[in-house]
Amino acid sequence: MNVAIWIVQILLALAFGAAGFMKITQPREKLMTNMRFAEDFAPNTVKGIGTLEVLAAIGLILPFLTGILPVLTPLAAVGLILTMIGAIIIHVRRGEYPGLVVNFILLALAAFVVYGRFVAVPYGAA
Repeated sequence: MNVAIWIVQILLALAFGAAGFMKITQPREKLMTNMRFAEDFAPNTVKGIGTLEVLAAIGLILPFLTGILPVLTPLAAVGLILTMIGAIIIHVRRGEYPGLVVNFILLALAAFVVYGRFVAVPYGAA
């Protein structure tokens, strides 16, 4: 179980790290070609979302790996669940229903990490 949780943590960290990095480094106009939601937000808001995604990606890996405040790993996953709930709300509001599939998958993976790191294999049990 621990290996499965680590695999999911790494995949989520890669996905959110890459998406967040794009939101931080790309101008809003360029982001709007692939991430249409950016039309609804100010550039600083998009960069803020990207920053939170990068921090969550780091939080999924480093605390549990180093043993320094390992409780931050499932809390980072909780933050990603909240992010995905927000993304789902935005997609529904915009009528972008095909995009919901990815959001629900990412939400489920983050929930798996929360369960795995709080209940199934908490720090020190592996």
